[in-house]
Amino acid sequence: MKYILLTSLIIISVVKANGQDIQYSQYYANPLYLNPAFSGSTTMHRLVVNHRLQWPNLPKAFANYSASYDYNATGLNSGFGLLINSDVAGSASLRSNLVSLNYAYNIQLQDKWVIKPAMAFGWVNRTIDYEKLVFGDQIDFGMDGAPTQDPAVTAIRGNSYIDIATGFLAYSQNFWFGFSVFHVNEPNNSLINGQSTVPMKYSIHSGTRFELGNKAFKSIRKVSLAPGFIYKRQGDNQQMDLGTSVYLEPILFGLWYRGVPFTKNVAGFLNQDAIIFVVGVEFKQLQFGYSFDANISSLGPETGGAHEFSLQYNFETVSNPHKVSRRKKFLPCPAFFK
Repeated sequence: MKYILLTSLIIISVVKANGQDIQYSQYYANPLYLNPAFSGSTTMHRLVVNHRLQWPNLPKAFANYSASYDYNATGLNSGFGLLINSDVAGSASLRSNLVSLNYAYNIQLQDKWVIKPAMAFGWVNRTIDYEKLVFGDQIDFGMDGAPTQDPAVTAIRGNSYIDIATGFLAYSQNFWFGFSVFHVNEPNNSLINGQSTVPMKYSIHSGTRFELGNKAFKSIRKVSLAPGFIYKRQGDNQQMDLGTSVYLEPILFGLWYRGVPFTKNVAGFLNQDAIIFVVGVEFKQLQFGYSFDANISSLGPETGGAHEFSLQYNFETVSNPHKVSRRKKFLPCPAFFK
């Protein structure tokens, strides 16, 4: 019965539902997925890898993978980025793969602010293993495992489409603010001969970072506090992450809340999702982060929450003829650690 219900949910999501994008708890450690305007927001080359496993106690948990590379081309006042994202859901391996090319233009206002408008052009491929689906004629009259004769199986196919996004980022030495819009063209992601439009996703995100006095932390070279938030809306769904991270060089700790207090979601339940615990460590140019989502929604803790890992590597080329001047160095606020 468990697998019949799971299959039914998958079929409903494939045929009827307007899907909701996956979300990462360490959104600041997956910058190009958050906003294409983060492309080239550091003075170095940046490689980022992310993995999220959601609800591991359920059969065939949601698994998400992401990798990105971006570079600040100072001579062109531009940032370039490449984002690859993949997610797998359900017992029938419903998979979505994204490859996106990002471009951001850097505008420095005097010495205090940088603003970055950006665009992203992506290609998405969606597939499902229909042989793993269970149809009614495969469970009736003791015929479990027999090939289905349901004509609906012939309508299931893969789908590919273009996906466009845009974004904007503004930041100073102590503050950053951005917004992004994904699925601007509202593509059709249906796996059958039908219409299933991906609704636009809007995101507003902001944060600040300030140094704490080191008198109480004499053995620590750098101590900083970085509160922030992100608000997202896609179709009828909305979500907000609100919290802060404390950086005690080289260790980072964070505590975040996900939900929209005093509102109800589309199912009629209180719109709260999780308390998020974050820990990270920095090794020179390498940064590692781990987070756990403790579920506080109506689903309860039986789902197993969510585990998330992030790895970031910053590096310079052997010779850089366009070394960034002190005046034009990009500001550190949007970074994961510093």
